[in-house]
Amino acid sequence: MVRFRGDTQKFTLTLSDSCRGNAWIRTNIGRADITRREIIRETDRGEPPLGRDWFDIPMKRVNDKTFQVILPLSETGHVESKCFFLPAGEMEPVWPAGANVEINVSPADTCCGNILYNAFVRQFGPNRDGRFSDPSEKPWIEALDRKGYTVIPPSGTFRDLIRELDFIIGRLGCRIIQLLPIHPTPTTYARMGRFGSPYAALSFTEVDPALAEFDPKTTPLDQFIELVDAVHGRHAKIFIDIAINHTGWAAGLHETHPQWLARNEGGEIEVPGAWGVRWADLTRLDYAHRDLWQYMAAIFIKWCRRGVDGFRCDAGYMIPVPAWTYIIASVREQFPDTVFVLEGLGGKISVTRQLLNRAGFNWAYSELFQNDDRGQIENYLPESLAISSHDGTPVHFAETHDNNRLASRSITYARMRTALCALLSHQGAFGFANGVEWYATEKINVHEATSLNWGAENNQVDRIRHISALLKHHPAFYDRTEIKMIRQGDGNHMVVRRHHRPTGKRLLVIANLDVEKKSVCFWDTGDAGMDPDGLIDLLTGRHIPMNREGSLAGVQLDPGQVLCLSPDADDLQLIPDPSVPDFNVPQRIERQQLRAKALAVFQDYHGTGDLGGFDPDQAAAELQADPLEFCRSFNPQGDEPRVIPWRWPTDVRREVMVPPGHFLLVQSPAAFRARISEKDRVLAGQEGLAGADGTFFALFSPLPPTRKHTARRLQISVFAPGEYRHAEAPLLYLATWDSVRVRCVFNRSQLARCSSLMLGTNGRGGMLFAHGRWGELKSRYDALLAGNLDPEIPDNRRIMFTRCRAWLVYQGYSQEMRFHCLKAFGMDGRSRGFWDFQIPSGQGEYVRLTVGLEMVAGENGIRIMFYRRPAAGQDRLLADHKPVKLIIRPDIEDRDFHDTTKA
Repeated sequence: MVRFRGDTQKFTLTLSDSCRGNAWIRTNIGRADITRREIIRETDRGEPPLGRDWFDIPMKRVNDKTFQVILPLSETGHVESKCFFLPAGEMEPVWPAGANVEINVSPADTCCGNILYNAFVRQFGPNRDGRFSDPSEKPWIEALDRKGYTVIPPSGTFRDLIRELDFIIGRLGCRIIQLLPIHPTPTTYARMGRFGSPYAALSFTEVDPALAEFDPKTTPLDQFIELVDAVHGRHAKIFIDIAINHTGWAAGLHETHPQWLARNEGGEIEVPGAWGVRWADLTRLDYAHRDLWQYMAAIFIKWCRRGVDGFRCDAGYMIPVPAWTYIIASVREQFPDTVFVLEGLGGKISVTRQLLNRAGFNWAYSELFQNDDRGQIENYLPESLAISSHDGTPVHFAETHDNNRLASRSITYARMRTALCALLSHQGAFGFANGVEWYATEKINVHEATSLNWGAENNQVDRIRHISALLKHHPAFYDRTEIKMIRQGDGNHMVVRRHHRPTGKRLLVIANLDVEKKSVCFWDTGDAGMDPDGLIDLLTGRHIPMNREGSLAGVQLDPGQVLCLSPDADDLQLIPDPSVPDFNVPQRIERQQLRAKALAVFQDYHGTGDLGGFDPDQAAAELQADPLEFCRSFNPQGDEPRVIPWRWPTDVRREVMVPPGHFLLVQSPAAFRARISEKDRVLAGQEGLAGADGTFFALFSPLPPTRKHTARRLQISVFAPGEYRHAEAPLLYLATWDSVRVRCVFNRSQLARCSSLMLGTNGRGGMLFAHGRWGELKSRYDALLAGNLDPEIPDNRRIMFTRCRAWLVYQGYSQEMRFHCLKAFGMDGRSRGFWDFQIPSGQGEYVRLTVGLEMVAGENGIRIMFYRRPAAGQDRLLADHKPVKLIIRPDIEDRDFHDTTKA
């Protein structure tokens, strides 16, 4: 079954007869990290998977025959479970017949409103409205073409697309910007068409400079990050298209990894193809090489670090399932909510289902857009419904770059197909290519920059906005919605009932698929489950009168007309004011995200097990109201919340310490995204959730304890209105108390990286405050002796002995003892320390000299000892019988330690 992070699942085991014993469920729910680790280690290390993620959870007895357990689904991925009964005194369990229960858990924010805008950045340039260039230039360009010159006109850029985001996200209501590939393309040899194909990538990590404005202050990648920020700042997501099945001809991989190219028996590089077409500018990669899997996993992770939320995987069905399983597991180790969209058009449905159910894909391209009449759709839709219930989410695209423009057939056809694909969608997963909203007729040619008909007076902008609002706000377009065809009689039309089981809300979607003739559509009122009288069309707000023939109801539709009928007139209130841009996260998604976080907190405190009386919806409300108090209420070990707060922007410059078993609560007045990283690895990441007070928060679960204090980084992107800011702040995750070891000796390289200080006391208010870098002064408080002159009570200290400098002299050659010849510094925690020097004495020889320092207990005094270490036959160490001289200069003062040195 398909579920979402934040859901719960009830399992029931019923015995045929009453029997003494206990019931259990064997599962890997809650062990996604172990599952992924086994997948990754099998490829990286050759370790066989041993099923370490499986464990048993006891079930509660409901009566003498029935047992139940409710488990949280708080992790993305494929999980399985099966209940069993263990009779009293027996060691062999009794298993029910049949397969395991398999659940594919998707990210919490994909449970509804998944409206994709497929943008080809190149098309947002000079030709987007159909006025490309001066016609008089055409003969010149053609003449240059004949002579073999490369002529490439100006392209649309990331910044051009940024300027339209308020329209695409705020006006059209799209939640996801899905880009065609943005990698560099061939511009000379193997260039297809005027611009070259974006699917002929020369590098999977680089950005095509043609998609950026020339700006000395920013790189093309910087400008792509600007687009990422602009999308995230509007509470939307960004997906990119990576065609990892192949590269462009003369790609960088041809030089660095020629062994990965697939070749035929004659040694020619294989050219991929589909539907009888071969693309000569492409070179196929051979996924028999497992190091290619590792390389590609790193590619996806790199783009995730740049802020990408998901990936369209062109021709993904051509990659072996084990390769995808490894790649997706590797990505989800660091970015668990990454969405993978399979473009499996042209492949077998069985392969699509396997990639969704086993490899980790979340979504797949639906083939609805390739089915025209009632017979075709009725033949295809049951398969789509089965996939959406069992494997993953099919995305109904009204139009893609691979098919002809809808409006090239007719405006009526474009309106009908756009509405049909959206209103038949699963979890509101509906997409369309840029230009559909403007009735663009010129087919998208990936080798060119065809017109989008942008700004056309005749358009369906407001209609798409209206439909988008339904997909985001009406329960009948949420998850757990049953879709059923209930048409009666003949005719080229569709009647589909949508029933949201949790709320009982129902809709009828009725469409005349014929754009030339009217059609009378009939359905059985019992199947519809709603009174046909008083139905409101949510697309127009009009009451639709019905024809009645016994148990049948019917309505006459104009050519290409589509209705979305509701028995509840209050449903019209779900549509936001069309004059106000809508950038808000749908409430259904916000609630699901809060549920997921509340369940994760419960698991952090109590482990994976039966939820018992835990109410996720109530917990979500309490979490939103006060995250800190919520954590306190679930702590079984006491009244402490075990939460460390981190506040934007005040804590950016502060190193915040996080003890073992503690949450990190990140808070900001504006929306944000945050990650915790260690070196080049992301350990956790979250999007800020809206708090009840209008601020935003992210609650990071405790990380596994380490044996030593570990430096990590909080990387945060804050999206204040009109301003996007990125920052990094230091975090110090503390080790458990029983494994802490305090470093007492520091070598020279360690002292160069950090400032080490020695603090000593005399037991009566005096102190020693010296730097590990001998002789350096960083503040007015630095001193070898800051005495307390009052004999009775602690008082203001007096700086008496600031520092001690020294020079080693041999045969008239003088060398100061300073950091450049310091070998090590150490202390013992009892107000004693030492500095070990290796001091040049000339002619390639040196002297080992140790300076010891300790504070005299009970007195305003210190002792300094200079000790020359014996040569003991060490090469280049000055012989013991050769005397050296020390010149010592103590810097003496007499001032309050709050004052500054005057001389």
